[in-house]
Amino acid sequence: MKAGRYRGLTLRVLGARTPAMGPGKAELIARIGETGSISAAARAMRMSYRRAWQLVEALNHDFREPVVTTAIGGTRGGGARVTPFGEQLLRRYRAMESKASAAIAADLRRFERQLKRR
Repeated sequence: MKAGRYRGLTLRVLGARTPAMGPGKAELIARIGETGSISAAARAMRMSYRRAWQLVEALNHDFREPVVTTAIGGTRGGGARVTPFGEQLLRRYRAMESKASAAIAADLRRFERQLKRR
């Protein structure tokens, strides 16, 4: 296993009733940041636009500041952007994933030695 995030690790930060942040929401934030579009981010993730929109609404509802802002179409069309708060949130989440992966790295190596090789 190389350094960084262990791909089998799923980190979820729980809010009052539901996960406030997990790997899917983190990826959605990152892809919105890359594309400037909720629909393009959803397509890249093979997710429906409706589901992506629901996740954006949940993110904006669960946190004290907006994570993603949207603009209604015009001559250039609408769009979405990740707020500075959302960028900070994503960096923090990714750092927690890396720390969690580092904390279990030795255990994972021992565990992986027990698996059959394909």
